[in-house]
Amino acid sequence: MTVFARRARASAGRMHPELSLVSYTLLGHLEEVGGCRATDLAAHYALDKSTVSRQVAALERAGLVERRMDPEDHRVQVLYLTAAGTEILSQVTRSRRSAFRERLAGWPDEDLARFAAYLLRYNATATARDTAPTRATTD
Repeated sequence: MTVFARRARASAGRMHPELSLVSYTLLGHLEEVGGCRATDLAAHYALDKSTVSRQVAALERAGLVERRMDPEDHRVQVLYLTAAGTEILSQVTRSRRSAFRERLAGWPDEDLARFAAYLLRYNATATARDTAPTRATTD
């Protein structure tokens, strides 16, 4: 798993020099939810607000993200992908998919199906644990 994570971080940088794995992940989330507050990003990924703030500032400087006033609450700023952010995310996604296709090209269909099932199972378990309420211990 460590090698997998290291490879993912390294590949994000190769696909776009300004896009770390964290940046790519944040852009993907913004695309998925259609925009959100920086505090929502921090809460969703269990990251410190200062970490998200630095990442968002870098994405803004690169022209990939923009802040807009929330129409329902003018005190709140919502982050959205810019056209450039959408294009970069699309390019990186296409590159990643291509790389996965190359790596898995020689795998038999039954191995691919098993691998996909294991990834789905792993992600479902991780999601369930990440969203489960924590219990205080009385020991």
